[in-house]
Amino acid sequence: MGEDLGKVKKQIEELRDKIRYHNHLYYVLDNPEISDYKYDNLMNQLIDLEAKHQELITPDSPTRRVGAQPIAAFGTITHTIPMLSLNNSYSIEELRTFDLRVRRSLSLDEVQYISELKIDGLAVSLIYEGGQFVRGATRGDGFVGEDVTHNLRTIRSIPLRLSGEFSHLDLEVRGEVYMSLKDFQRLNEEKVSVGEEPFANPRNAAAGSLRQLDPRITANRRLNIFLYGIAYVRGKEFSTHWEELEFLRKAGFVVNPESKLSSDIKDVISFCEHWGDMRDRLPYEIDGIVVKVDSLVQQERLGFTAKGPRWAIAYKFPPKQVKTRVKDIIIQVGRTGALTPLALLEPVEVAGSIVSKATLHNEDYIKEKNIRIGDMVIIQKAGDIIPEVVKVLKDERQGNEDPFKMPDICPVCGGEVSRSDGEATKRCLNISCAARLKESLIHFASRDAMDIEGLGPATANQLIDAGLIHDAGDLYHLNEEMLLKLERMGDKSVENLLKAIEESKGRDFSRLLIGLGIRHVGKEGAQLLARHFKSIETLKSATFEELKKIHEIGDVIANSIVSFFKEERNLYLIQKLKEVGVKMGIEDSTELSTKELPFEDKVFVLTGKLETLTRGEAQKRIEELGGKVSSNVSKKTDFVVVGEEPGLKYDRALELGVTILKEPKFLELLDKPIEKKAVRLSFSTLLE
Repeated sequence: MGEDLGKVKKQIEELRDKIRYHNHLYYVLDNPEISDYKYDNLMNQLIDLEAKHQELITPDSPTRRVGAQPIAAFGTITHTIPMLSLNNSYSIEELRTFDLRVRRSLSLDEVQYISELKIDGLAVSLIYEGGQFVRGATRGDGFVGEDVTHNLRTIRSIPLRLSGEFSHLDLEVRGEVYMSLKDFQRLNEEKVSVGEEPFANPRNAAAGSLRQLDPRITANRRLNIFLYGIAYVRGKEFSTHWEELEFLRKAGFVVNPESKLSSDIKDVISFCEHWGDMRDRLPYEIDGIVVKVDSLVQQERLGFTAKGPRWAIAYKFPPKQVKTRVKDIIIQVGRTGALTPLALLEPVEVAGSIVSKATLHNEDYIKEKNIRIGDMVIIQKAGDIIPEVVKVLKDERQGNEDPFKMPDICPVCGGEVSRSDGEATKRCLNISCAARLKESLIHFASRDAMDIEGLGPATANQLIDAGLIHDAGDLYHLNEEMLLKLERMGDKSVENLLKAIEESKGRDFSRLLIGLGIRHVGKEGAQLLARHFKSIETLKSATFEELKKIHEIGDVIANSIVSFFKEERNLYLIQKLKEVGVKMGIEDSTELSTKELPFEDKVFVLTGKLETLTRGEAQKRIEELGGKVSSNVSKKTDFVVVGEEPGLKYDRALELGVTILKEPKFLELLDKPIEKKAVRLSFSTLLE
């Protein structure tokens, strides 16, 4: 029997190797050797054998791509190295400015760049251990992403196991998951045929498909991926980004073939202009070109800003413009009471999606452009996202177009509206306005905020109309009896909503700050405030001057934060949320008052390969203890942590006389007990 099982095991492995080989030819090299019929025959043989011998099924088997059983919910994965966003440019002149800034910083006349197509999809990271794919995550907020490992396994262009010389490697790679235009059209046709709403564009379709709780649905969506970078790889060193891309290709990953190495910015500009004209001929959507400095040493020297790398920039294509008619103008009331005019348009396709509405911003915008109901207009998607009216085609007016006047009362509650000095927007002054409450509730429950799945516009309307909700704090007092009385709310819907509300109590502190809806505070601002103040109590008592001391917090944001915490209704809401157990900080206040940060105000630089920690892990440990990690060695650097084969940073540290920490000393420093009285002495003691 053992011998027979050994033969079966060998047969299974041979089938897996054949299928992996043909997968690589088909999905990576686009050069198949066998017909679909023969491929399906190999797969069916493997499925049959694994069904009979389930003890021989492995996570990297090609059969796992069809999708496992549905998962309860997504977990999270903390990125060892943050997935930062790129700075954007919208003109050729901004590209030239970027080049000038890079060359000045490096004191060089010429710099080599790599230009890559900016795929319009969803950024992910893939982690391999011993050559086997073990975990994958979305970008998330750049620091923490959703664990979508099960769904990523269904993407056939992602190798589940690396082979040959790469089979032993530990590495993390980054890429963009996307959906081809052909598969996007097929998916939308299927959705329409069963009475479902189609996706707006391929990017939304890819994101929605990757976030399915049932991997079998994802497997049927035919997602694809292009890899564009390496976060880390143990046992390999590169000197250029071009070498990294070549390594990815050889290791079996799909790298976009249209990347180009250029010796100057003129060649980069030509590349951008070429693909700006040719992008409609591609089988997938792109929204720009990513330009990177090729030399990794130069990348290190250029370093990072708070948002992203100084050595890369995303050139965004000019938005596509189309012609349509304004059928009507209506008013929307937002969560801050802002009255925003909205143009209802004759539906038209813009940049891959059907547009039937466009924002008109405010009263002054309508007057400036002289927009009337019935006008033919040119619209575009600002940043390829938000539709807006660019200009009115006045020559095409027939004489029956109607001028529009902003209302003097709120169209929802009939309350008083006001326009403050210096503002272009009229606002409803009634804080109990149903429209304001609805928008506040939707914002509080949105994915970037408290991420309460199932609480969309329709449910929000029902809760408000039934008198169950007067602010976001009331969400946490809902129960089955209340919800089951609402229309279209069955047992399962109620169970899921209550579960999502309960789970939201543990969301990150920065998400709560987003959910509270402080004016001018977006995702990045909320993360910045959360990291700096650590708790709602500390932030609540911050003065204008204290806020202004934080980099990237200006007068407008500081004033907005101070004003927010002066309003009694906001303090009342925070107290309600606190009483039901919503997370009010990064740590408990008791921990904040007693925990010491021995690395506070200390600047570290990492260079070379560390044996016991990845660079991401080392950076995380340093930051947890209050330190900062820089990519450049300067006179302000306190310590340079040196691993095997250190780079130019080591030489620079010696030149400047910066303290060098070899890995054993660095680990010793990390492991020392944190004692309040000895915080400032511990460094000199350890370095003796």
